[in-house]
Amino acid sequence: MVPVLVTGYQNKQQTWRDSSLLQNHSAGLELPRAKRSASPHPVQQPQRPAGRAQTGSARQVSTQPDCRLISIGAVHQDTIAHARINVHRETSTPARFNTRPGGVATNIARTVSRLGVDTTLIGLTGTDAAARELADQLTDESLKLELVQRNGFATGRYLALHDPDGSLAAACVDDTILTEAPETVFDGVIEAAMQNTAMQTIWFLDANLPEEMLVHVVGKLGKGFLFANAVSDAKAPRLRKLLPKIDCLTLNHGEAAALLQKAPSSAPQDLANALIETGLRKFVLTGGRDALLVQTGTGIEKMVPPSTEIIDVTGAGDALTAGTIAALARGFTLNQAVPYGMRAAQLTLQSTGAFAQHLSWDAL
Repeated sequence: MVPVLVTGYQNKQQTWRDSSLLQNHSAGLELPRAKRSASPHPVQQPQRPAGRAQTGSARQVSTQPDCRLISIGAVHQDTIAHARINVHRETSTPARFNTRPGGVATNIARTVSRLGVDTTLIGLTGTDAAARELADQLTDESLKLELVQRNGFATGRYLALHDPDGSLAAACVDDTILTEAPETVFDGVIEAAMQNTAMQTIWFLDANLPEEMLVHVVGKLGKGFLFANAVSDAKAPRLRKLLPKIDCLTLNHGEAAALLQKAPSSAPQDLANALIETGLRKFVLTGGRDALLVQTGTGIEKMVPPSTEIIDVTGAGDALTAGTIAALARGFTLNQAVPYGMRAAQLTLQSTGAFAQHLSWDAL
């Protein structure tokens, strides 16, 4: 078995661990199940943040987080091309290029950390220059990193082409390092993270992880609030077996249709009702500029995102998730937390790339 390098960059320390020693001590999540109804759920009006709130058990709302986030998933180097004219096929298009850290789990971790929550990012990188650049930048942002390095694999890369109006024209990703990894690759770092019990934990998983790995990782996690993101239409079905174990899922209309094996033309309310019937406890279903449908556990609430000038759509959905998580970590209920997520998404849409540099908790 080829050894892998597990790097704890927050302590500037590196230790070798043989992947054959990463044993499976499976311990399923013990999460409360909400009562379900087979009948359609009426849309309710959202509530503004106030009073007591909870993620899993009753907690007081605070300006300081009393939960930490552990984010597990894709760690990519993103290259974003902003075309000066609409992107054309079979020819070159003048554009501006930006390179920065990316991957859903990475975007979530960076943003939640910027919003004042103690955050650890768990992921895979190669041993190439991209891995070193990512580690240096993410460490400078005060993220705690637990990155497993795999020899012989290139660090994940994502390339996006955007038209002048900020819309996504095309995108490609190379995530072979993750899709061809053994399902046990994160066992050691997860077990180490679970040793710290001083704070409650919000676990975040993205569907960039292969299905077998997702199932295995969820079986490893200790007590906490499990938040997930569907990532894309192609990857959303990977979460199908785990829906009853997920406490909250963020996904868009297309991802919901793919996850549920429904027609892409399905009405949002129909998709929301179908998600409830899977046993999924809570979710945030987005539809671009259209209203969000938020299942809070007691009913579906409709929330309308604020109108905004769009410079770049990259990372707006991740910012919605991150802002919501940052509010949950402070004790807000889901319906109270989502407006913070919408504000984070708005600020991200007004910026270039997946990370709004001026984003802060005070700005929300």
